[in-house]
Amino acid sequence: MDELDERALDQVAAFFSAFAVPTRLRILNTLRLGERNVGDLAQALGTSQANISKHLALLARLGVIAKRARGTSAYYHIVDPRVFDLCDLVCAQVGRRLTSEIAARDALLRSARPRTPRRARPSRP
Repeated sequence: MDELDERALDQVAAFFSAFAVPTRLRILNTLRLGERNVGDLAQALGTSQANISKHLALLARLGVIAKRARGTSAYYHIVDPRVFDLCDLVCAQVGRRLTSEIAARDALLRSARPRTPRRARPSRP
């Protein structure tokens, strides 16, 4: 990054903005399975075609995806599959952090619980 000027850093930041919205991450994850059209993506993600189209336009503008006409439909695909390496790297890091935070929280909760003395069992005659 040291070699990049401000303009280039602005473009890098814009590229990373593609991954800043959960719906776009879901779109990318769905496209991991192969190209899809807007209707397929809307159905798979349970959202409207208008919402999907808005996100696809931004992803295409940033060069993350491209579309190909097939008949009367446009099918979207990932331009460079290495984008999944980037996503997997970040998701693994976030997953490790969340796992660590959950373990720390659980340990704190266990230590904060008042200990109740065990009752002696009644003796049997």
